[in-house]
Amino acid sequence: MATDGWREIRVGAAALWRRVHPERVPAIEAELVEVREEVLAARETGDSDTERELAKDWQRKLRRLLAEDPELEAELRNILDNLWTPALSADEQVRIHHLVQTATVSDHGRVFQAGRDQYNSGG
Repeated sequence: MATDGWREIRVGAAALWRRVHPERVPAIEAELVEVREEVLAARETGDSDTERELAKDWQRKLRRLLAEDPELEAELRNILDNLWTPALSADEQVRIHHLVQTATVSDHGRVFQAGRDQYNSGG
């Protein structure tokens, strides 16, 4: 949230809250300004823990908003894909698309994992 795409981030968040809690939009916008300043300060000092905690806080806010209005999911996906993700730097975009898979196999078990297409033939 500290990139040049700041305007898009604010606009997208306000649009989501406006649908469920229009009376809260000014408070959300003010909080975003504070969070942006915190993110910039955290990045300046290399404080990735603070940055992660701020992101988790907004993830919780968005989850609660979706719980109140599940029909918002399509709009949130659209905002994420078309406003927020493009506003990130290339490094940040890679980070949000990072996939971690873990598997544990014992005895004669087999595991097949794929981040995209997977074709298995035979045994």
